[in-house]
Amino acid sequence: MTADAAAKDALAKRISEIEEAYEFMLSYAAQGHQRGMEGDLIRNYLKRADAALEGIGEAAIAAADATGADPTIFRPFVATLDEDAGKARAGLRLALSQRAIGSQLIDNLNASIHLRALLTDLFLVDEAIASWGA
Repeated sequence: MTADAAAKDALAKRISEIEEAYEFMLSYAAQGHQRGMEGDLIRNYLKRADAALEGIGEAAIAAADATGADPTIFRPFVATLDEDAGKARAGLRLALSQRAIGSQLIDNLNASIHLRALLTDLFLVDEAIASWGA
């Protein structure tokens, strides 16, 4: 695998981890888990999403560079992506700090404007990179 392909693949894997966690969070929120229950599975998804967000901006820049995209176009948006990732990570970490994670907490996290902005940022940058390389 070339370095360019590896950079694009690394970003795709991160986005996939975050999207998978969000989809699990949606189903978890609908299941009505009480605060008193342990949530090892939800913790696993939240931790994986948190890890995928570490350095997400650099991964996006590397993937954009791999397509030959104009950095003056991508860097300002990636700054926004980094800001939104930091805010979403704060929410993930707040949830992870709880002794037990109930459905209501995850439902509120799902509704967070910061998490939704992050997801939109990721889909936008992923599509822009794919379009640039097309």
